[in-house]
Amino acid sequence: MKRLLIIIVTMAFCALSCRPAPQRLKTGDLVFVGIPADYSLDDSMNAAITAATCPDSLNIIHAAIAEVQGDSVWIIDATLRHGVDRHPLDTFFKDFTLKDGTLPDFIVMRLKDDDNASRYVANARNFVGLKYNCTFVPCDTAQYCTELIRNSYRRSDGSYIFSEAPMNFRAPDGSMPVYWEQLFSILGQPVPQGVPGTNPRAMMAEPCLKQVNISLK
Repeated sequence: MKRLLIIIVTMAFCALSCRPAPQRLKTGDLVFVGIPADYSLDDSMNAAITAATCPDSLNIIHAAIAEVQGDSVWIIDATLRHGVDRHPLDTFFKDFTLKDGTLPDFIVMRLKDDDNASRYVANARNFVGLKYNCTFVPCDTAQYCTELIRNSYRRSDGSYIFSEAPMNFRAPDGSMPVYWEQLFSILGQPVPQGVPGTNPRAMMAEPCLKQVNISLK
């Protein structure tokens, strides 16, 4: 009986000790923001992005870069509120808190080959201070969220890790959201439908990334 008890305790200890350690956020990880498909954002820019890029149950509206320094997590991203900015994770949470006070889904993706992740993040810091690129047309003086990531994550030979595809501003039914029509009318240019670019949903599906099970909440 005593021997049986020892065996059971040993097996239980082994099961606990052999369990994979929880993964932690790493420098260079990308954090994607997802909101429910039926969530109303009152004709904001995020609502227009949502209508154009995600017809299913979770709308991917934003992407950001994580930088980990000791116990501190910083976020580098491009938003209307801050432009291109580096700020603590708590600020990121505040920026994307939903109207009911809850947080959206945060999906963490990691490069399958992240040996140069620190260099990519250093590249991203060089863009801090630039304005948000409201036109979504490639620009040296402003960046939108996935444009910032694509321009930061470049190989040593200058080539891009993330691809471009024709941008889509239309809703799933083919209509053009009023927001985009009004914005580009003010800017004095046509909606850049079909112009090469990036968006959060397409970037999240890039084959160079893998999802990691990390809860930021």
